[in-house]
Amino acid sequence: MQAKILFCLIIMTFSTQLYIPPVYSQKAKENNLEKKYSPVIKKIYTAAMKDSSAWERLAYFCDIFGPRLSGSENCNNAIKWAYAQMQKDGLQNARLDSVMVPHWVRGNEYCNLTKPRKAKIAMLSLGGSVSTPPEGITAPVIVVKDYKELKTVASKVKGKIVVFNEVYENYGQAVEYRIWGAVHAAELGALACLIRSVTPAIIKQPHTGVMLYNDTVIRIPHAAITYEDAAMLNRLQDEGFNPVVHLYMEAKTLPDTLSFNVMSEITGSEKPNEIIAIGGHSDSWDVGEGAHDDAGGCIATWEAVKLLKQLGLKTKRTIRTVMWVNEENGTRGGKAYYEQHKNENHKLMFEFDAGIFPPGSFGYNGPDSIFNKINELEPLFRIIDSIKINRGYWGVDIGPMVKSGVPGMNFNTRDNGKYFWYHHCETDTPDKVDPKDLNKCIAAIAAMIYIYDDMIN
Repeated sequence: MQAKILFCLIIMTFSTQLYIPPVYSQKAKENNLEKKYSPVIKKIYTAAMKDSSAWERLAYFCDIFGPRLSGSENCNNAIKWAYAQMQKDGLQNARLDSVMVPHWVRGNEYCNLTKPRKAKIAMLSLGGSVSTPPEGITAPVIVVKDYKELKTVASKVKGKIVVFNEVYENYGQAVEYRIWGAVHAAELGALACLIRSVTPAIIKQPHTGVMLYNDTVIRIPHAAITYEDAAMLNRLQDEGFNPVVHLYMEAKTLPDTLSFNVMSEITGSEKPNEIIAIGGHSDSWDVGEGAHDDAGGCIATWEAVKLLKQLGLKTKRTIRTVMWVNEENGTRGGKAYYEQHKNENHKLMFEFDAGIFPPGSFGYNGPDSIFNKINELEPLFRIIDSIKINRGYWGVDIGPMVKSGVPGMNFNTRDNGKYFWYHHCETDTPDKVDPKDLNKCIAAIAAMIYIYDDMIN
């Protein structure tokens, strides 16, 4: 993580934050970037920090509509509310683009240890899983730490429930077992599969997320349990007790259903047919309220566009704020956006899906000539926080457009590992979001979009 900044001025008001004196490069001074853009960044920052209205909008979005799994009534109600609010904000060309999305339903579920003692095991079915038989599954478990160990006990797996007690090293490593664990277990004759939740947090809290099947093997139920319960099952096995579990799941996949990408704009003053699209994904999982993942990204990008309008900062190009649907279990929103808008002249696709924490960095994928220009802005952004500008981006929803040749940018935060404490679980609620961090993210995004629009040809 980045070193803590030593220069600070603390003023005990909500609207004033840590100020870090900019240190400008010689090239930045030669290009008059400080003179041209610092006043704009300060203006945006001051306006963004003035109150907690953005957080209040985030809390309303989460608390009123709750979990927003694609295909659910909650999700569509939240989208339609956003559409109406964008119009009330005075944003232009508000629209709902139809998207057919998957419709997976969790239903009732539970997991109990039955031998050598009786105990409840906290669990969450993984998105896309099939159900157990109506009577559930009662079977011994076999606990392994990874695929390599699974192979060493392959002859013992048939008729059992495989438990992957994988050690969390990073998200990319651990999520492999969430996505494909059921396939590996089913190949060896397992009746079901359980994984230790994909999180570094040890708080007796299961985390859900999408999983996938391979059509070449039978589909077996797949669910996540807590670190503590996975460890307990592992200890019982090591002590020779051969633990037995009863698993009950009603999960099912219904026919695809109608949902929407929602968007609105501020029209460009010089090049209105050129588009800069920024946003996050409206859907969440069906637990918690999806405050960090990704209501925060939706609200921050929406509020950034609203802020530019309120401050009268006219952009040359049209700035479009988008809430893509179905990022979590199908990525249909990003794909539909590409199909419906690929013939428009996009100059940038911008995605924020990293949780609401102190601003960390912008990642950019596009021409070197543009990157070199925006990279010189790094010192100016210290007005807001210590923000880096890096080469390379990631983004699920903007991926299809970026693959077609449109430059891509994403925004990252300095979460100190906390994002995956709340990711895909019951604790992803607005109280975990600091209003000041949200405002700083809004300021950083608004400033970057305004300056990017001004700098490029």
